[in-house]
Amino acid sequence: MKDTSTALITGGSAGLGRAVALALAERGWQVIITGRHTAPLERVAAQANGITTCQGDVTDARHRERLRGEIAARGRLDLLLNNASALGPSPMPALARYPEAELTKVFATNVLAPLALISALLEPVSRAGGAIVNVSSDAAVEAYEGWGGYGAAKAALDHATAVLAVEHPRLSVYAFDPGDMRTAMHQAAFPGEDISDRPEPEAVVPALMWLLDTRPASGRYRAADLLTTAASS
Repeated sequence: MKDTSTALITGGSAGLGRAVALALAERGWQVIITGRHTAPLERVAAQANGITTCQGDVTDARHRERLRGEIAARGRLDLLLNNASALGPSPMPALARYPEAELTKVFATNVLAPLALISALLEPVSRAGGAIVNVSSDAAVEAYEGWGGYGAAKAALDHATAVLAVEHPRLSVYAFDPGDMRTAMHQAAFPGEDISDRPEPEAVVPALMWLLDTRPASGRYRAADLLTTAASS
C-alpha cells in the first residue's frame, strides 16, 4: 500500500468530493474520504475499490488527529483535497445582518479547518512530492449580493493558499475554483430555484485531473480555463 498513491478528500460523501474520489479510485489510488455523516460516505465507498471512510467533522481537532494517524499508518499522502465547505444560512443573509455564530462556523469550516489539516499533514504530503488542493469559488473574487460570508471565507482561503505556496516553493499548492455545479450546497444557495442548468460535478473532474497530472506552478486555477487548456493540448 505504501507504493500506491493516496488521497485524503474532505467532504467526500457528495458533490465534487464524491466525484473526485471515484475518479481517483478508478485510477488505482487509495482514497480516504471524510465527512460528517456515515451513511453517504459508505455509499460512496461501496461504489469502488480502494475507498475507505473516516467519519467526522473537520472542524473537530480530534477528528483531524484521527486523519493524521490514518495517513501515518499508510506511510504517504499524494493529495490533500480540502473540499469540505460550509455555505452558511439559507436563504443567504446580507453581510451586515449575518449572524455572528453562523459566520464563525463558515470560517471554521472553510478556512481554519483546512489550514489545521494542512499543518497536520504537511510532512507526509511534502515527502511524497504531493499536492494540496483547496477548493475555492468565484465568490472569493467577485462581489455577489448575499455571498459575503462564504465569499470572504473563500477569499481568506485563497490568500492562505498563496502564502503557503510561497513558504513551500517545492510543494504543489493550488486553489481550485470549480465554478457552478449542480450540488446540494449550490441548491441551498438558491432555495426553490431550478439549478438543472448547472453542470454535474463529474464534468469538473477532468480539470482537476489535468492539474494533478501536469503540475503547473502553484496558484489559483479555474476549472473552465483548465478544461480549455486540456482540450487544446
